[in-house]
Amino acid sequence: MQIHNNTLIAECSAYDFKEMLERKKVKSWLKSVSAFANTDGGSLFYGVNDDGIIVGLENPQADADFISETIKARLDPVPEIQLIPIEHEGHTLLEVKVKSGTLTPYYYYQDGTRTAYMRIGNESVECNSQQLLSLVLKGTHMTWDSLPTQVDASKHSFIILANTFREQTHQEWNDKYLESFGLVTSDGKLTNAGLLFVDNCTVFQSRIFCTRWTGLYKDDAISSVEHRANLVLLLKYGMDFIKNYTMSGWVKMPNYRLNLPDYSDRAIFEGLVNHLIHRDYTIMGGEVHIDIYDDRVELVSPGAMLDGTQIQNRDIYKVPSMRRNPVIADVFTQLDYMEKRGSGLRKMRELTEKLPNFLQGKEPQYQTEATSFYTTFYNLNWNENGRIPVEEVANRVNSTLEKYPVNEESSVEKYPVNENSTLEKYPVKRNTNKPVGRTAQRIIDMVISNPMITREKMADELGISLDGVKKQIKNLRERGILIHEGSDKSGYWRIIVKP
Repeated sequence: MQIHNNTLIAECSAYDFKEMLERKKVKSWLKSVSAFANTDGGSLFYGVNDDGIIVGLENPQADADFISETIKARLDPVPEIQLIPIEHEGHTLLEVKVKSGTLTPYYYYQDGTRTAYMRIGNESVECNSQQLLSLVLKGTHMTWDSLPTQVDASKHSFIILANTFREQTHQEWNDKYLESFGLVTSDGKLTNAGLLFVDNCTVFQSRIFCTRWTGLYKDDAISSVEHRANLVLLLKYGMDFIKNYTMSGWVKMPNYRLNLPDYSDRAIFEGLVNHLIHRDYTIMGGEVHIDIYDDRVELVSPGAMLDGTQIQNRDIYKVPSMRRNPVIADVFTQLDYMEKRGSGLRKMRELTEKLPNFLQGKEPQYQTEATSFYTTFYNLNWNENGRIPVEEVANRVNSTLEKYPVNEESSVEKYPVNENSTLEKYPVKRNTNKPVGRTAQRIIDMVISNPMITREKMADELGISLDGVKKQIKNLRERGILIHEGSDKSGYWRIIVKP
C-alpha cells in the first residue's frame, strides 16, 4: 500500500474503499469480509472515498471496535482479521486486513439465513451452488474427485485404463495402483475420480460435444457428435474428431518433405487434456465442447479460474499451478499425458511456435467467463482472405530457408541456440543435398507432430532400436536439419527452416 498526493494506491489486487463505516447497513461491507476470507484474502480501507482520496475517520477506535464485534456476531466461522490504523497528514484511516481462510465457507448470517460470498474481479458476489460446494470441499481439505462414493469397485473394471497404462509407460499394470492413484478407497469403494475411469463410466457429465461448423461462426454444422465415456476414451474420441476435420499441407525442401499442419497436434492434445482435467465436474449438465471452424479450434469446459481471476488478464507464464481435480491430474500424469509441474498453458504456446509455418499473432489464446474456460487455437494456414494456398506457405518457408542456407558456414552464427542446445556438438557437414532416408523422414514428421517426443517413443513407433534412432538423429543434426533445445526430458525438437 502506498500513498501519493493524498491518494491511496493499494498494492493488493483485492481491496475495497469505504469513505465511512456504515453501522446500519453492515451487509454492504460484511459481504466483502466473507468474500475475502473465502477466496484469496484482501483489505477494506475505511476513511478513503471511491476515488482513493484519503478523507479520514472521525473516531477510528470506535469504528475498529464496532467492526471487530460485528464480524464476530455476523460471520460464521469468524475469519482471521487485522485492524491496522494508518496516519497520514492529520488523517487517520483504518485497514481491515482479511486473511484467506482454511475453514471455508465463511457465511454472512442475518435473520436466520446464511450466505457465502466470493470475490470475482473487484466485486463481492453471492456464491452459486457450484461455488458453495467448492468452498465446502476446500474447508474439509477435500476435492470433488477424491470424495468416496458408495459404489463397490468390485462391480466395475478398469481394462481400458490398464491397457493404456501399459501402452504409454511400457510397464506392467498392477491392480494395487487403483488405490494408490486414488481411484478406489481402502474399503473397496470407488471415488468420484474412479467413476470417471471405469470402463462403463456412468457419470452423466463425463461427455464431450464435437462439432465441425461451416465457416467462421456457429451456423450450419458439417458434422456433430456427442461422446459419453470414461476420460481415457473421451481424450481419444476428441483427438480423433479434431484430426479428421483439420488439414495439413507440405512443402518439398531440398532434401526432405516438411509438413505444414493447420495446428500443432501436440498443442491441441495438451489443450484437451487440460480441459478434461481442470473442468468443474460439480456442474451438472456441463460438458467439454470441441468446436472447429475454418480459422480456429475452440475448446470450452465448465469452470472458471479457481481464484476467481480472468485468465485473459493474467501473464500465463506466471500463473501458479492450481488443480481443481488433483486425483484426475495425477492419473493423467501416470499415463504420461501431462507433466506433474502443470505448465500446460505455456506449453501449448511453445509447441505452436515450434511449427515451421507459425506466424506471430497465431499463438493459442485463453479466456474465462463466469463459469467457463476457453482455449482457442488459430489455423496457421488461414488469413483474412481464407485458406492460404499451400504454394504461398511453401514459398514463405522456402524463402526463409534460401535466406538462411544450411551449410557449413551457417550452423551456429545464423541459427543461434541456447546454452542447452546440442547443435554445437554436431557441426553441419558439406554435401547436405542428398535426400534423407525413409526412417529419417518419419522422424522429421514425428517432430513436427510432437516437438516433445522422446527418443524412446520414436524407437517404439518406428519399430527400431534406441541406438538406431540416435544414429538417425545424429545424421539429421549433422546435416543442419534438426536440433534439440533444452533438457532431454523437458526440451523441444526443432526443424531448422528459420533463423
